[in-house]
Amino acid sequence: MSFASATAVGHVLGDVYQGAVEPGWDILGATNGGYLMALSARAMAQVAERPNPVTITAHFLNPAGPGPVTIDTNLLKTGKRFATVQARLNDPQHSLVALQGTFGDLQPSSALKRFEAGPPELPPPEECVGVEPADTFPPPIFAKIEVRLHPDDVPLLSDSPRQPRIRGWFRLRNGEPIDTFAVLLAVDGFPPAIFNTDQPPAWTPTVELTAHVRAVPVRDGWLACAFTTRFITGGFLEEDGEVWDATGRLIAQSRQLALVPRRLRK
Repeated sequence: MSFASATAVGHVLGDVYQGAVEPGWDILGATNGGYLMALSARAMAQVAERPNPVTITAHFLNPAGPGPVTIDTNLLKTGKRFATVQARLNDPQHSLVALQGTFGDLQPSSALKRFEAGPPELPPPEECVGVEPADTFPPPIFAKIEVRLHPDDVPLLSDSPRQPRIRGWFRLRNGEPIDTFAVLLAVDGFPPAIFNTDQPPAWTPTVELTAHVRAVPVRDGWLACAFTTRFITGGFLEEDGEVWDATGRLIAQSRQLALVPRRLRK
């Protein structure tokens, strides 16, 4: 099943939409947060009557598994360029994710552009290390997305501690085109940067994830991505992300607050 089909939603009544969390988009049994954000954002975009998420924040309330879901929405404001929507993703027993997002039409702009940094330095995809799914780790979601990591950033490749950083290439499997909803998946589609520390990897639960989408990516080609963590303290860590498309344009930035994996806590 394609990503577009796996995140499709339909209108039920009033402000309520329905969809399904499809199997195979999980990490150790818990559905990926970027996938849940994209699924919810499909409904929010319909309420906003705008095609693209511009900024969206998700607070993760309960782990999600495969099955039917509803998305309760609330249009907060609509203006000439943007509309802002709240939403809650629910399964029959629990509220799973609470979201708020602003949606608009990300048309190319001739406005001022200035960059203090550029895309991550990456070898060509064929020279990077592919992440292939296994029964446990790497998790099943990597059968749905194609991720190739910079050889210097592959977790568990070396016993020496390294900078908590992950760089690599991202695209959907089977040549499926990338849209702004797939970008929401990309910002949560890589191993956590904390895996490149001197501690063994473990589940790293996301508390909150925010994505800022700057432009519509070109539909074909890889996305160049980089994720870094600077502060691991108080039982939390942050992860900052950048996503660039095949033409070298900045497509999105993200920040994620996550819990330090249990095995890393002291």
